[in-house]
Amino acid sequence: MFSFILSPVAYGAKRCLRNLTFALALPFSAAGAAYAEPVTVFALGDSLTAGYGLPEGEGLVPQLNLWLAEQGAEVTVLNGGVSGDTSAGGLSRLDWSLTPEVDAMIVTLGGNDLLRGLQPGVTRTNIEAILAQAQGRQLPVLLIGMEAPGNFGPAYKAEFDALYPELATQYGALHGGSFFALIDPDATDPGQISQYMQADGIHPNAQGVKRAVESLGPQILQLVEQLG
Repeated sequence: MFSFILSPVAYGAKRCLRNLTFALALPFSAAGAAYAEPVTVFALGDSLTAGYGLPEGEGLVPQLNLWLAEQGAEVTVLNGGVSGDTSAGGLSRLDWSLTPEVDAMIVTLGGNDLLRGLQPGVTRTNIEAILAQAQGRQLPVLLIGMEAPGNFGPAYKAEFDALYPELATQYGALHGGSFFALIDPDATDPGQISQYMQADGIHPNAQGVKRAVESLGPQILQLVEQLG
């Protein structure tokens, strides 16, 4: 089952936009940008974000922070993954999770909505509310989607799959594609990448997470560049 984690605290005074500078000594992205101040990114998600079933240090957020450090990026990703969380659960804890130090967000929700067979319109409403709150706080967002299995029918799948790119366009968020495509761009469900999955067939193993991080890392750098 998909899952997530968040830390409480009300959002305080308006966040100051952080100044960014360029430095040749610290290659921060393909363009060589290096930032004057550390950046904090909050990862709002479920068990895929939380690192369900993996030893400490092998989940998505720890591996992502290691990847970013190896790039010389002063970026810290906070683990906001809660196991079993739906898009409604993520929305319900968003306000107290966005502490003043948060500069940007990653949103990876919807897997548990699918497991419960929730209608795409319900997921859309919740994800839209999350993006609207982020926009109101001037937080850049990277939206990672999910793809519905075919057994729900073509109409359901088309409606669900479309909500992520459509909302990303509407709210000016980066769209990172579907989560499982981070592991294999040709995959549309966990069954196609079984060698990178845990025994439950739902959550990635450490190697699967590593592959996801290699795809996600550059997108985080692109997200942070929006703060410039």
